[in-house]
Amino acid sequence: MVRNIILKVLLFPFSLVYGFFAYLYGLLYEAGVLASIKFTIPTINVGNLTVGGTGKTPHTEYLINTLQPYIKLAVLSRGYKRKTQGFREVLNGDSVLEAGDEPLLFKRKYPMLNVYVAENRVDGISQMLMKRQDIQTVLLDDAYQHRAINPYINILLTEYHYPFFEDFFLPTGRLREWRSAYKRADIIIATKCPLDLTQKAKDEFITNLKPLEKQKVFFTYYRYYNPYFLYNPNQRIELKADMSVLLISALASSSYLYSYLEKKTDDLHSMEFTDHHVFTFDEMESFKEIFDNLDNDNKIILTTEKDAMRLDAHREFILKNKLPIFVLPVSVDFLFNQKEEFDTLIKNYLLEFKS
Repeated sequence: MVRNIILKVLLFPFSLVYGFFAYLYGLLYEAGVLASIKFTIPTINVGNLTVGGTGKTPHTEYLINTLQPYIKLAVLSRGYKRKTQGFREVLNGDSVLEAGDEPLLFKRKYPMLNVYVAENRVDGISQMLMKRQDIQTVLLDDAYQHRAINPYINILLTEYHYPFFEDFFLPTGRLREWRSAYKRADIIIATKCPLDLTQKAKDEFITNLKPLEKQKVFFTYYRYYNPYFLYNPNQRIELKADMSVLLISALASSSYLYSYLEKKTDDLHSMEFTDHHVFTFDEMESFKEIFDNLDNDNKIILTTEKDAMRLDAHREFILKNKLPIFVLPVSVDFLFNQKEEFDTLIKNYLLEFKS
């Protein structure tokens, strides 16, 4: 505890410098020195004010499931940690190094979905629309700080237990820009909420959030399902208390997941890495050694859907050593019966769009 306080004090000057440049960057857009572009089709951004962990991937998936049956949808992502550069269409046979883990996950789960990566989102959308003129709406993954685009719908995510309004700038905290940047959002979602969240707690959160009159606030949680084998989605198992589980995860925040698994098994072992970590061959051998040493015949290796994209780079090793790697599916659901309200709000936005 004391060590953390000392570390934060030492890092505080760097946070002030970071905050100054974040303020200057925003000011250039507010003053019109730098221009934001609106496109002739609706763009929906799903982002946050922090460095990750708010649940962008499952919330983007929720929008895909909601909208794809009705309109021609595309997803544009930066493709974080990919080794390719520039604008690129993501194909089902790509590797994680070619596409990035999140775009590859979207493409493999939704083969008919148009998925693209580009560091420059403006150029990415422009090339996308030249390539596919039938695209009707673009989902932007993590573009809240990408001010060069003025999205039609700006969705801001914040973790219920780690809200942006109680955070501070990097590296002392996790904020990437000033807290006041929340005012650009049209919709704010408090994510990873406890299932037993009370009306009183909800009202207190909204009071501290101080939403603008135009902003709608929603509360979501994760719904987990039975894990499936990495190379056979039809092979599923049920997590049980007498099962030993080796969890391999590389997430910005794993506390919500860990809390869920602790209720499912009495013997949980966790190996955690930084977000988007690229697993090495040596680490794969280490996973095997740890797994082999678990003193239980009823044991599995468990990972998330996003981490599975990066583990798949070692497919030959996994299959050769018959590692029982199972993937834990997750989806987003709404508290306080807000699902229909959210779906209707998004659909009405799109129906009212004028190019």
